[in-house]
Amino acid sequence: MATELANTQTDRASLSPEGRVFEISKAVYFEAAHYMGGKPEGHPYRHMHGHSFQLQATVAGIVKPGEQWVEDFAHLTACLNATAAKLDHRLLNEIEGLEVPTLERICLWAAADLAASLPGLKRVALARPSLNERCELVL
Repeated sequence: MATELANTQTDRASLSPEGRVFEISKAVYFEAAHYMGGKPEGHPYRHMHGHSFQLQATVAGIVKPGEQWVEDFAHLTACLNATAAKLDHRLLNEIEGLEVPTLERICLWAAADLAASLPGLKRVALARPSLNERCELVL
């Protein structure tokens, strides 16, 4: 059920986010190469190729009293940048756990990397925007 909002011109208390559940999201970009070695000879994925990736994380929770937010966007951005830096300009197949670097596996890997520093992590998405492809892991 949607939250009914009061008239914000007459009831400023209705703008208080405390106690409400919100989801916030941030995305960062990185470039990486990969290949799918198990494909048959002549298959285009068998050869090394690269993509521009978008990594997005969503954190959910109740706004903390006195803080007015679920998570500081600066912290969320720093966490995403740290994870993306581990993948940026790398051959993904050489990273432990990504020997078969499908979108699904990269998404799982990124979620595991982010989980400790983002306890409210609810969703991780990985996209290749130039190909209109996206994978989303709901936690």
